Amino acid sequence: MPKHCETRRSMSSGTKQSISKNTNPVVEIVKNCNYCVELGSQLKLTLVGIHGQDIMDGNESNILSLVWQLMRAYTLSILSKLSHEDRQITDADIINWANAKLKECEKNSSLTSFEDKTLSDGQAIINLIDCVKVGSINYDLLQNTNTVEARLSNARYAISMARKAGAKVYALPEDIVDVKPKMMMTIFACLMIKDLETKQEQKGK
Repeated sequence: MPKHCETRRSMSSGTKQSISKNTNPVVEIVKNCNYCVELGSQLKLTLVGIHGQDIMDGNESNILSLVWQLMRAYTLSILSKLSHEDRQITDADIINWANAKLKECEKNSSLTSFEDKTLSDGQAIINLIDCVKVGSINYDLLQNTNTVEARLSNARYAISMARKAGAKVYALPEDIVDVKPKMMMTIFACLMIKDLETKQEQKGK
């Protein structure tokens, strides 16, 4: 096999395909990018209008769409396995879990959707973290003034404490303050994953 190629196994089909490692000529780069799109299609991602050429050209919108769908698919696949569901977990499932968890812990927070503007101060996420890992939050560190600076401070604390609790959160504090629904979903989903993992560990003891 040429030095610029190697054989890898497709995640979804189990088939093998040569992947070019040569960054030149351009045709080899496009071939690799086309393979990325092909794998995405095998994973049933929505890739209408997205081609390998878009990745090579650095089309930010299309690349972000592809990466976001991969992140979402990965997160939901873990949730489905941990919850032993034969179907894919939905946004509604995650929201229902979060509200039930907050109610169970007697927290004065809730959410109606991942676009809920009340989430911008980080309080609901922080309360949920304290439910997932009881006693982990120092509420004296929270900012209670309704300013951008206060919300950003709380959001930074929320992200930091979620990660310390063991949730593999990859969102940014700004995603919370701006209430970006796609990234908000990943935060709650990652906390749900951590909660399910903890319950499984406790059952195994």
